[in-house]
Amino acid sequence: MSTAVASIGETGGSGLVLFAYDGSDLAGNAIAQAGRQLRANREALVLTIWEPFNLGFLPVREVGFNAAEVDEVRKAAEETAAHGASLAEAAGFRAQSMAAEAAPTWKGLVDAADEHNASLIVLGSHGRSGLTGMVVGSVAGAVAAHSGRSVLIVHRRH
Repeated sequence: MSTAVASIGETGGSGLVLFAYDGSDLAGNAIAQAGRQLRANREALVLTIWEPFNLGFLPVREVGFNAAEVDEVRKAAEETAAHGASLAEAAGFRAQSMAAEAAPTWKGLVDAADEHNASLIVLGSHGRSGLTGMVVGSVAGAVAAHSGRSVLIVHRRH
């Protein structure tokens, strides 16, 4: 198994940057960090993945809804992705947003990166390890392991 790890020199190009955005502060920090590390004015796609019966993201509006109601979940995911795109714009990217249904989440991210020919995937790592990491899994680790594209994983600041 080979894992592509991006270095700053490799990511300074002009290809599309795909941001995995789940509405968390960590995902927002990954966007901000990429804005500081990468060349300004790059195209970006901010993607929020949702799964039926399992949101997988934090809605930007504090609103209660039934996770089984696909239209409500899709709308909340689209709003979350749009919020992430506004963060990416503020960080210096020319950003668009997209929400997609996929399971598992990592596969949706890898497939979208392939479909849109992203040169780089950027995501935050929640830093789960031990039993929690084994049970919940690591989206960042799975993306890095399964994608043939460069991946920038931004870790939580301590």
